[in-house]
Amino acid sequence: MNKPVSPVVIVGCGYIGKLVAEKYLEQNIPVTGLVRSQASAQQLQNSGINSLVTDLSSPLETAFDFSNSQLFYFAPPPSAGTSDTHTRHLLEAMVPKNNYPERIVYISTTGVYGDCEGRWIDENEPVKPDADRAKRRLDAEQQLIAFGKKHDVEIIILRVAGIYGPGKLPIKRLKQNLPVIRQEEAPFTNRIHAYDLVNIAIQAMRKGKAGEIYNVSDGHPSTMTEYFNSVADKTGLRRPPQISLADGAQQLSAGMMSYMKESRRLKNDKLLKDLNLTLQYPELQSGIENCGI
Repeated sequence: MNKPVSPVVIVGCGYIGKLVAEKYLEQNIPVTGLVRSQASAQQLQNSGINSLVTDLSSPLETAFDFSNSQLFYFAPPPSAGTSDTHTRHLLEAMVPKNNYPERIVYISTTGVYGDCEGRWIDENEPVKPDADRAKRRLDAEQQLIAFGKKHDVEIIILRVAGIYGPGKLPIKRLKQNLPVIRQEEAPFTNRIHAYDLVNIAIQAMRKGKAGEIYNVSDGHPSTMTEYFNSVADKTGLRRPPQISLADGAQQLSAGMMSYMKESRRLKNDKLLKDLNLTLQYPELQSGIENCGI
């Protein structure tokens, strides 16, 4: 007799979560998405995805059934601070009734590596996050790993590079003609197409090794300047003006400048080997062409 398929729970069922849910529904596997607002819940229901509303910014008052599920954790951390209380609240809600999933796949960030001065790095690179947003993600990773060891829950960490895809291109920024750092000063950045990330997340749930961490990128880093120029060329928009890094400190947002202070090139060999994957969009040009533009 075949083992029954474990239900899928997606905590933070937004852009990527909804695409993952649709893949499972195509196989008639039940999916429940946890979202923060009633409006988001209604959007999921309209797409045939069962939804529940919860706010991880405070301890969960409603009991959810996570037991024996395949749990994708895509919800973002708080917007400030260096710790992830959202993850703490989620995990605390599981403990009182031994309400544990079989496996958790968590989307983290490659920002946990900090600035690597443009070097090629793999998963053995020591973590040294500088930005608070990356420190929050590392805190979530550490909470999940400790939780998994204590309660015998399999944890898979995906350290994900910048996501692009349909509806996820910097069109608005290009139309506003906002500047970018000139090519010769721009740091290396890494990306992954949304559709590849969806397949990676599902394969990680199926085949990822428990306790492992995987870098998620297409393996072909470039600069953010090249990225913006490529999108501009494909959409027929004007390329953005280029400014020096020194001028960027005055003209660009603090958030954008925080990305400009870090440079690294990600190896994805472990990801492709362990998950037996072939990316649909291993290079930026082909990926942009398949963004519905």
